[in-house]
Amino acid sequence: MYAIVEIAGQQFKVVQDQKLYVHRLADKEGAKVSFDQVYLLDDGKKVTLGAPAITGASVEAKVVSHLKGDKVIVFKKKRRKGYRVKNGHRQALTELVIEKIQASGAKPKAAAAKAEKATPAKAAKPAATKAAAKTDYSAMTVAQLKDEAKKKGIEGITSMKKADLIAALSKKLVK
Repeated sequence: MYAIVEIAGQQFKVVQDQKLYVHRLADKEGAKVSFDQVYLLDDGKKVTLGAPAITGASVEAKVVSHLKGDKVIVFKKKRRKGYRVKNGHRQALTELVIEKIQASGAKPKAAAAKAEKATPAKAAKPAATKAAAKTDYSAMTVAQLKDEAKKKGIEGITSMKKADLIAALSKKLVK
């Protein structure tokens, strides 16, 4: 069984118990990571293609180590001109071992995180914020903002920039 999965912005063909070097991941050594962007699954009998990704499929891996790759040396020279430049680069890599390729039953982590964040944010908005949302100060010009500030009785508006005017008008609404 093999799968084509996106890891750190690149697509890899992976099989179980395979060692894989990818761009550096933020996870610690020994941590288990799951990748839910699986584009193709082949179990030997049936090939499943996603549009673009297969829902419910995931690839689980273990972070073995973080390491530096081989050093690449870039040397430039123009003969008879005295021009010589030497640059080097060493890519930070993460070594993974693919533990399990799961065809179905995995929950997409991005959708679950969005659902958790959306619920508390809607409940926490006070009434004053709703009133501020009715007037969109960021879409107004500086001249329009200064007129609004004059109507509200805010002083010192001649030296204020757009961001300061928006902040002052928003504070006036909340109070």
